[in-house]
Amino acid sequence: MVVRSGLALVFALFSLLAPAQAQDYPNRPITMVVAAAAGGPIDVFGRIFAEKLSDKLGQRVVIENVGGGGGTVGGQKVARATPDGYTVLLGTVATHTNPTLLVDKPPYDPVADFTPVALVSEIPLVLITRKDFPANTLKEFVAYAKANQSKMNYGSAGVGSAAHLGCVMLDNAMGTHIQHVPYRGTSLAMQDLVSGRLDFLCEIAVTAVQNINAGTVKGIAVLSPNRSPVLPNIPTAAEEGLPSVQAYTWTALFLPKDTPAPIAAKLQKAAAETMDTPGLKEEMEKLAATFVAPERRSSAYLGQFVKDELTKWGNAMRASGVIPK
Repeated sequence: MVVRSGLALVFALFSLLAPAQAQDYPNRPITMVVAAAAGGPIDVFGRIFAEKLSDKLGQRVVIENVGGGGGTVGGQKVARATPDGYTVLLGTVATHTNPTLLVDKPPYDPVADFTPVALVSEIPLVLITRKDFPANTLKEFVAYAKANQSKMNYGSAGVGSAAHLGCVMLDNAMGTHIQHVPYRGTSLAMQDLVSGRLDFLCEIAVTAVQNINAGTVKGIAVLSPNRSPVLPNIPTAAEEGLPSVQAYTWTALFLPKDTPAPIAAKLQKAAAETMDTPGLKEEMEKLAATFVAPERRSSAYLGQFVKDELTKWGNAMRASGVIPK
């Protein structure tokens, strides 16, 4: 009886303190963890977004790069952080879907161990080939792949990377089984594609566009529902007859689980307002990133979105044999 009374008192005090904490939040700088090395596309995106988010919150948002584990080291840091709103994760497929599906015991639960805040942006993958590849459209690519799959290969930044699983999804949709060649990074795979030692990559648009424009590789299709603003003349896979191929990375904000709802709501509101900052949309489009529509920015939407992504990529991995069926 005494223990129950004590617990009830603690919960009552916490419920009274939470609104007060939210009203005062934030009163010091916020750390935004980016689960990738400095200088990459996601890091650059995070720094630009954090600067504008700082303006909305009235406190500085400081980037902390925490690489390793395919993204899970940074994810784990936030999952274990104090749930007070001052440590936030710029989540991606690397923190919330792919790596957590590839191991039997992931370091955290991508759903249960976080408070979803807001989906922010999507960045498509692009199917690119060596410049002398004998296909110029996705329909031609599919026909060639079906006839020559035993002689073809594709590269990626490693098993479970977005580039790998984007091509896994494409491979499944074509009904082929093409050899995967994993590398220790995108740059190494790109070097071999440019030199002709690889047939194709499913690469993030911001990296792909540089090589397409330089004429060192050939752009075949954008692997997302909509065309990319930086590659407006390249059709989507859906336009070319493969609507099931929807491979893109995304960014979203997450807080640790048990973060008081008023704090999460305040951060969500600031994030949504940041996406509407004049001129920011155009700046982000230079990175091939597109802000999500207003109706997709709620915490509830992000929570369901992560579950749907886990299902989508889990099905692709099982179909290809990357993980057991």
